[in-house]
Amino acid sequence: MLEFELPWAFALLAAPLFVIWLVPEFRDESEAVRTPFFQLLASLTGTQPKEGAVVVRKGIWQKAFHVIGWSLIVTALAAPVWVGDPILQHRPARDLMLIVDLSGSMEESDFTRADGSLATRLDAVKDVLGSFIARRENDRLALAAFGTAAYLQSPFTEDREVIEALLAELRPRMAGPRTMIGDAIGLAVRLFEASDKQNKVVILLTDGNDTGSDMPVGRAAQIAAEEGITVHTIAIGDPATVGEQALDAETLETISRTTGGSFFLALDGRELEAIYAELDRLEPDRIDSLSYRPKRTLHWVPLAALMVLGLALFSIMLRVPGGRTNNAA
Repeated sequence: MLEFELPWAFALLAAPLFVIWLVPEFRDESEAVRTPFFQLLASLTGTQPKEGAVVVRKGIWQKAFHVIGWSLIVTALAAPVWVGDPILQHRPARDLMLIVDLSGSMEESDFTRADGSLATRLDAVKDVLGSFIARRENDRLALAAFGTAAYLQSPFTEDREVIEALLAELRPRMAGPRTMIGDAIGLAVRLFEASDKQNKVVILLTDGNDTGSDMPVGRAAQIAAEEGITVHTIAIGDPATVGEQALDAETLETISRTTGGSFFLALDGRELEAIYAELDRLEPDRIDSLSYRPKRTLHWVPLAALMVLGLALFSIMLRVPGGRTNNAA
């Protein structure tokens, strides 16, 4: 579609009319030649001497060129553009970070899959988390793992295949045997500092309790809340365990409550799948849509036409014989 960004420029089309009305025609005046036999010449030619001047008369091609040329100049001043069809772009509206516990207890083969077979806790997490990742088409995802320390596996990306591949490579104890939940949340806070998204979500999966993080869990949760980060916690395994492998469900529930998230307890594969279905409900896919119409400037078109028209007129004037002036009274 053709549009003009400065349509008011077309008011200049009337400018030549004001010039014609206000400015008189150009007259090339010169002194008369005095001759002793002027009256004789006048009588012989049958003319009556009087005052006069030579007025330049324009040919029809010149007049047409002035009208069309000025119209083309004004059209260029009006900034013509060709506006294309609307183009809709989608961009993720949320950053979602997955934090997986890799402590030694995650290698326990006491987790019952949905089909009834036994698997390690980490393998069960991978099974269900993989399908959850595949459904997050409109989120930017990040992956982190923690044990004795917290490690970032992938920064935020829209490439879900990368996240799935890195998830598949996770192994128990590869980050150390302990469970540093507070440090894992602190890692998430640092990563989200570079995020420009308003929706910041963490899903933290663990089967144990914090075993001495440098950043206390309560303080980490408070900072996350202040930064607008929602933390959903998922406890995996038997809450009846004791010792260093004991599941601290109370602390995990406190983390979620402090950050406005939800706490879930997964005792088997079916419950874990139900948790991810609930997370899909709590955190549905969200996208930001940007619509724009591409514009291509066309101001050069009337200017190019003016140049071609001028060359054509010049060629015509070179070929037309005879003068271009007439005497006027």
